[in-house]
Amino acid sequence: MLSTNDSLQGRTILISGGSRGIGLAIAKRAAADGASIALLAKTAEPHPRLEGTIYTAAEEIEAAGGRALPIVGDVREEESVREAVARCVEEFGGIDVVVNNASAINLEPSAEIPMKRYDLMQQINARGAFLLTRTALPHLCESADPRILSLSPPLNLAEQWLGAFPAYMLAKYGMTLATLGIGAETSIPASCLWPRTTIRTAAVMNVIGGEELYRRSRTPELYADAAHLLLTGPGAAMAGRTLLCEDVLQEAGVTDLGPYSPGVDAAELATDAFVDSAEGPSPFGRM
Repeated sequence: MLSTNDSLQGRTILISGGSRGIGLAIAKRAAADGASIALLAKTAEPHPRLEGTIYTAAEEIEAAGGRALPIVGDVREEESVREAVARCVEEFGGIDVVVNNASAINLEPSAEIPMKRYDLMQQINARGAFLLTRTALPHLCESADPRILSLSPPLNLAEQWLGAFPAYMLAKYGMTLATLGIGAETSIPASCLWPRTTIRTAAVMNVIGGEELYRRSRTPELYADAAHLLLTGPGAAMAGRTLLCEDVLQEAGVTDLGPYSPGVDAAELATDAFVDSAEGPSPFGRM
C-alpha cells in the first residue's frame, strides 16, 4: 500500500455505500491514519451473491485503526440522508469529507432499458451524490479543510461513449456535474476520481464481464491509494478536476502499478468506460 507523508488522522469522512469493494477500500485506507468514518448504506443483511454488510465493514474499518459509524439508510431518501448527516455530526463532531461512492449500473441500450432501472441509476448516482453533498454542506463549511470526492468519470463526449450506454452515461455524468458544480458554487475543493482500468468489484464480476474481466482488472486498493493522495494533498490540486487514479499515483511518484494487478500482465488489463486509452482493450463498446 502506498505510503504518504500526510494523514487523515482526526478527520471525519461521510461515505455513501462502503460495505464492500472500492468504498470499503477507501474507508480502510483512511482508517489506517486514524480517521473517523460514517458509512451510509442499505446492506444491513448479508446478500447471497455479495460479501459483507455495513456492520462487517465497520468491523474492518475499526480493525484497520479508525472509528466507524454504520448507518443503515438510503441515499435516495432525503430524510434518511438528513438522519445520516445528523448522526455523523453527533458521533464525531463534524464532517470534513464527503465521498460519493454509492452507485448503480445498467448497460442496456436506450430502447430496451426499463425506465425503473433508468430511474434507479439517476436516483442513486446523480441525485444521491447531490443530496448527500448538499445536506452535508453546512458542516463542510465549518471544517478547516473540507473536501468533496465522487467516484465518477471525466466528461468524455467522444461519440464512442455518447453512443455506448446513454442511460448509464447520464447517471454517471450527472454525478460528475453535481460534484463539480457544488464545488464551484461553494469553493470547497471537489473532484471526481475514476480508474483507467476496470476494478475488481462485484459489478465487474456480476454485471459486466464475469471472472475473466475480474481477473484482468486492478484491485480496489488502486482507488483507495489515489483517493488518499487527493484527500491529504493540497485542496487546490483537486479542486474542480476529474482525475484518473493511475495518473494521480504516477504524479505522486508511483511508477510501478503492478502490485495493483497481481498475476496479470499490463497488456491484459481492460480499459474502463469513458476512458479513451489504457494498457489494454476495453470490454465496453456501443451496446
